Amino acid sequence: MKDKLLFGAAYYTEYMPEERIEKDMALMAEAGFNLIRVAESAWSTWEPRDGEFDFSLLTKVLDAAHTHGISVIVGTPTYAIPPWLAKKYPDILSDTHAGPCRYGPRQNFDITHPGYRFHAKRVIRKLLEAVSGHSAVIGYQLDNETKPYDTCSPRAQSLFKDWLKDRFGTVETLNREMGLAYWSNSISDWDDLPDVRGTINGSLGAEYQAFQRHLVTEFLIWQRSIVDEYRRPDQFVTHNFEDVCCKG
Repeated sequence: MKDKLLFGAAYYTEYMPEERIEKDMALMAEAGFNLIRVAESAWSTWEPRDGEFDFSLLTKVLDAAHTHGISVIVGTPTYAIPPWLAKKYPDILSDTHAGPCRYGPRQNFDITHPGYRFHAKRVIRKLLEAVSGHSAVIGYQLDNETKPYDTCSPRAQSLFKDWLKDRFGTVETLNREMGLAYWSNSISDWDDLPDVRGTINGSLGAEYQAFQRHLVTEFLIWQRSIVDEYRRPDQFVTHNFEDVCCKG
């Protein structure tokens, strides 16, 4: 693939009638497409119930793509959780600066949640077991437009406290470097660190944002380690950034 320009689009077969697959592939090939990305938005399709997996629809897409000379990037389906997972772990939904999330939109969960990590790892493994050997698959996309989703859960804030300990060593250093004496925000013990969502200290708030970015880095490295167990040497790993549109 190094000497070939890849041109294509995301293909969401889970949104379309199944009988469209062959026609869609033919039309894309006619239009000059040689690549599609699939699978990253369809966790509830691949695992409709806890522990029940069905990748037959995806296999049909891969077979049709191969027939029409279209390569495939497979995305790990971890950025939009299925309803049963939210029901199983009510605290999996992110508690943010704006309050708790509700189920419905994508990217609404706590990426540090142990239950989320367990089920995400399992679906990634099952997915790669199903697709890694297919000749149409040239690479994998980790998650999708990954962000920390502003997780401020007790778990995340406990990890933040550990982050601060590693970076500053003592509460005295933290107080000095962050300027926490302002408005009596200095702490005398690590357990006195208040909920970061209430801070009026810009330095501490910025430090939490840096910590959240660290969570994303750790999360993607974690996913990469799983994918690496299954991918062939000729298959690459990538990620996509969120589109940002500006007005004015």
